[in-house]
Amino acid sequence: MAKVAVVYHSQYGHTEVQAKAVLAGISSVDGVEGVLMTAEEATANLDSLDDAAGIIFGCPTYMGSLSAGMKTFIEASAKKWFTLAWKDKVAGGFTNSSSFSGDKVNTLQDLWHNAMQHGMIWVSLGLHPCSNRPDDMNAITGPGPEAHNRVGGFGGALASSFQVAPPDAPPVGDRETAEIYGRRVAEVALKLHG
Repeated sequence: MAKVAVVYHSQYGHTEVQAKAVLAGISSVDGVEGVLMTAEEATANLDSLDDAAGIIFGCPTYMGSLSAGMKTFIEASAKKWFTLAWKDKVAGGFTNSSSFSGDKVNTLQDLWHNAMQHGMIWVSLGLHPCSNRPDDMNAITGPGPEAHNRVGGFGGALASSFQVAPPDAPPVGDRETAEIYGRRVAEVALKLHG
């Protein structure tokens, strides 16, 4: 059975909601075991990621970049970089912020750069904006909270929580987008490492 790990940092709980949705998507794929780890747990147990077929990294976007908790994990993972222990593993990323943009793409790029440093293979989202509600694209208000990929990103799963507390945020469309993404990464990991 292929293992796909979700390594995440969440300060206020929004990104944890997103991480659990990613895990649900992974776990929906036959032949794949999903494992959920906080960045702190992963930092303390880096060796436990060596047998994973894939790792999906997630954290909130703070001030247009990675959260400090995820950055600490990334810096600790340099121990694995020296031996290329994670080379050819499938990788992906997700992030959440309190606005539609929040410069989330910068956080995804930081997660992508980390994966590239390790020689990993990054998986895109693979969804058009508003894929389940295309008519929302014709409304002046844009995609609603039920829309998949409502933020219109392609490098990973993006969510917007505004100032709403979890579990009400991120909204259902962003959680479903995260689940779809987890399933996609797991399917790719199974194809490459099954």
